[in-house]
Amino acid sequence: MPIPENAPAIDRRLLRDDVYGRLRDAIVDGSLAPGEQLRDAELAAGLGVSRTPVREALLRLAEAGLVVARPGRSTAVSSLDLRAVRDARDVVAAMHGVAVREAVGSLTEDDLEAMREANRQFRTAIDKGDVDAAMRADDALHGVPVAVATNRALVSVLDQFTPVLRRAERLRFSSLDGRASFARHDELIRLCAAGDADRAAAVAFDTWHTLPTDEE
Repeated sequence: MPIPENAPAIDRRLLRDDVYGRLRDAIVDGSLAPGEQLRDAELAAGLGVSRTPVREALLRLAEAGLVVARPGRSTAVSSLDLRAVRDARDVVAAMHGVAVREAVGSLTEDDLEAMREANRQFRTAIDKGDVDAAMRADDALHGVPVAVATNRALVSVLDQFTPVLRRAERLRFSSLDGRASFARHDELIRLCAAGDADRAAAVAFDTWHTLPTDEE
């Protein structure tokens, strides 16, 4: 099974999150294909870690719906479940709406500028057709109100359900709709700067809730 080559050494202090992130990204970008068997010993050897953080990562991936675990039998990358994608989209959209509503009154000018800079990087990435860079910039932009809201329950829900949407995000950012996302971001930032929490939250919700699925 393919493991990204030339990956940087894992920071032992963040071993669990690093292993989870690498496996999650390999599933999202297709390096680990739907239906592929995931054997913890092979993964551990490929990543240069023990089997314990790999097993913990596989449990988290199962909770996120990215792998199917059959105790005592096998673990495999899940196929794309359209119902799961739509369900996750509803939850993630709602959580980002809540984050923005809670954060608007506390956003500083530095926070707003960080969002503007992320959106500039997003537009550059979309113009270049760099989907990975667009996703990183998108995460940075939406991450500002999430961080400012300081709602740990909200962060926990996003950590669980956002990975399910990554394939839908890649679809959006590789299409013309990626340019529309820049305009949505710009409107979100404008409303946040104006202190309009309700309308900003509605834009945040719509931005995530309009993510495509294969049936739409």
